[in-house]
Order: sequence, then structure tokens, then C-alpha cells
Amino acid sequence: SATLISAGTVLKGDVKSNHDLRIDGTIHGNISSSAKIVIGPSGFVEGNIESANADITGKVTGNISVKELLQLREQSNVDGNIIATKLQIDPSATFNGKCQMGAQAANIVLMNNMDVQAAEAK
Repeated sequence: SATLISAGTVLKGDVKSNHDLRIDGTIHGNISSSAKIVIGPSGFVEGNIESANADITGKVTGNISVKELLQLREQSNVDGNIIATKLQIDPSATFNGKCQMGAQAANIVLMNNMDVQAAEAK
């Protein structure tokens, strides 16, 4: 099952899910998912993203940490740092930031997730 945040919807606050997320609206906050995050063409995220996979066509202002594959599609615009095991960037995508890739990057993402889980347990 997937959660859809439709165009015209604005959320303020952090979002956490164990399922796929599709964002066509606006989120002002961090997003965490153990599955896949899709940001559609009208989607805008102002905050950090952590997930297993991500497919971005919209705009992200914040850091992105992905355990597996991050795809930056046509017209996507990312202002922030990226950590991903695999990265695919279309020629018309815009990315401004630093990038770390490979198996080492996956370990960094796992450490970030463990830090979040430890903080939530307190």
C-alpha cells in the first residue's frame, strides 16, 4: 500500500512511513520511509529525505539519503547533499550539492536510521 500526498496539499512536520510514499503536494519537514519515496512533478519537499529508494521529478531543498537507488528525473531540482548506493541523473535534472556513493554510502544511511530509531526510543 502507498500513501499519496496530492497536489494542493501542504503538510508542516515530519513524515515517517514503512510503506511507499508519493508526494505531489508540499511538505515542510523531514521524510523517512523504509520503502520508496516518489516526488512527482508538482511535489516540493523542504527537509531531509531518508528511504530505501527514491524517484524525484519535483523539487527538494534538503539532504537525501537512500540505501539503494536514487533517480533524479527530468525537470527535478535538488538543492542539498546526496548519499546513495546508486544514482541515476537525467540530463535535464538540476543538482546542487555534494554526493557520496557506493557501499560505504549505504552504511552511512544505515547509521543515520539507527540514530533516528535510538532517539525515538528515548
